[in-house]
Amino acid sequence: MNETVRKQAAVMFLVGLAGVALYLCYLIAKPFLGPVLIAVMLAIVFHPLHARMQLFFRRPGVTAALSTTLVLLIITIPIVILGRSVSGELRTVVQSLREQNGSQGGLSPYLAHLGESLLKILGKYVDLTQIDPHEALLRWAEQASSYLVSIGAEAVANLLSFALDTVVVFFSLFFFFREGKSIRQGLSAMLPLNPDQTERLFTGISETMIANLYGGLAVGAAQGILAGLSFWALGLSAPILWTLVTALASLVPVVGSALVWGPASILLVLSGHWVKALILLSWGAAVVGQVDVVIRPYVVSARVKVHTLLVFVALLGGVEAFGVIGIFVGPVILSVTLAVLDMLRSTNFSWQSKSESAHRAPPQ
Repeated sequence: MNETVRKQAAVMFLVGLAGVALYLCYLIAKPFLGPVLIAVMLAIVFHPLHARMQLFFRRPGVTAALSTTLVLLIITIPIVILGRSVSGELRTVVQSLREQNGSQGGLSPYLAHLGESLLKILGKYVDLTQIDPHEALLRWAEQASSYLVSIGAEAVANLLSFALDTVVVFFSLFFFFREGKSIRQGLSAMLPLNPDQTERLFTGISETMIANLYGGLAVGAAQGILAGLSFWALGLSAPILWTLVTALASLVPVVGSALVWGPASILLVLSGHWVKALILLSWGAAVVGQVDVVIRPYVVSARVKVHTLLVFVALLGGVEAFGVIGIFVGPVILSVTLAVLDMLRSTNFSWQSKSESAHRAPPQ
């Protein structure tokens, strides 16, 4: 009895210690869960490319390094090209604003005149006699400068964090390419499931991630086209370029296409085109910005064969529960849940094998 108690105590101690260790490992890995998940998604999406590379290069390390480099080029080259095009277009817009307002002494006097016009309009509805416009503008300028300083510091911190996350993504991607098969076999050995159930589980996760990527691409294409049409209809320059930029910006979580039509509306206000700015802002907020909640659930549900309403709730609930990364985590959790429930439904809960049942059956 003492030996049995000692073994039970040892098992309970090991289980508790394992739980504490896993929790501490979670705390260590928590800052990098997002980049690692992105690396997993990239490894799944670009697995066909890596498989082709394996036909030409037999050494796993060399093949993984080449595949990771190709993925890096596929992602960064379009961003660099579009970035250079956008910077050139923005320089053209700024030069146009300077020339347009040169007759008023430059952009600063124009902005001052714009501020005075706004105060006159507000004066019709609000008593501004107790307010010194110059003092108010000075106070606003001081607040704006301090805000810009804090924004600049936050931008530097975010830039460093982004650089670190990028390193983690592609470092992890290299190992997923090189050791993906062994990682999958190790996970399969740890799960107390038969091979068919394990394959169904992994296939569901892979299909969901790929479907989410396809949904993001579909959203980008739709938002880019809608934004480009609005730029063309309003007579703005380079609508095709801004179509591509909007499609790329839509892949950025939370803000998305607002990175394009938001600043464009501000530039229209600065150039004096109030009506165009209002039209573009309304179109962007009411139409372009709402495409995501319509197209992404439809594309994901069509590929993974799940009801659109469930995918919609998984996307929004995932973002609410896990932040930006919930866009990917939510549908994966839904897919795993449905796969597990389906396995439970088809599981025979009779714990005796057929031979044991026949052996224990009463004689006829």
